[in-house]
Parts: sequence; structure tokens; C-alpha cells
Amino acid sequence: MHYRWEALQGSDALADALAVTMEERTVAPARVRYLRRLVCAFAENRDRVEETIAACMDNWRLERLSVMDRGILRLGATEILCLADLPGKVAIQEAVRLAERYGGAESPRFVNGVLDAVYHAARSGGR
Repeated sequence: MHYRWEALQGSDALADALAVTMEERTVAPARVRYLRRLVCAFAENRDRVEETIAACMDNWRLERLSVMDRGILRLGATEILCLADLPGKVAIQEAVRLAERYGGAESPRFVNGVLDAVYHAARSGGR
């Protein structure tokens, strides 16, 4: 869904990309509610999420990252910053797993480092 949205250069709403993706792909019914919640949280807090990620990356810009790494960071940071009922360390762990599966060789370590910084920034009330 994120990849579709990015491929359209963010021209459509995330909710539209989610709807099209759910029409074309099989999504487990148990995951639909959470997926919608995550998409809405990112859509409502995109600036905050991206600003926090950018502040936690040294010598990198979000637009320079691969689509996969950027998407994984956005999802993980959204979970950390906007979904208080989800433990931040769990969000990091799941993001690293996604990076292992879909990212490049350095993606897991990079995602872990950036999201750990996002987690600590969120806990300290900074960034």
C-alpha cells in the first residue's frame, strides 16, 4: 500500500491507496482494522513523523532512501510516535524484520538505528 502511494508520488490519499490495495490483495480480516488505524495515524501525523525521522538520521535525507527503507521507517515511526498502546521496542523489532525481508543488506541495521533514535526522542519528549 505504501509502495503504491509512493509510486503515485503521494498524489492520492493514503486511504485511497489502501482501498485499492485491499481490493487487489488478500488482507487477513484480523489485520484490516490495525492497517486502517496505522494508515490514518500516518496520514494525520505525516509531518511530525517525517520531521522526527529526519532529525534522527545523520547525513541522510528521507528522499535519498530506498522506497522500502523509507516506508519501513515511516510505519515504524508512526507506531512509535502515534500508537501509544503499542510498545516502541515491538515496533522497532517488527520494522527490523520487514527490513530483513524486503530491504537491502544494510537495511536492518539502519532501520534499527534510526527507529531506536526515534524511540528515545519520543520518550524524552524531544524532536
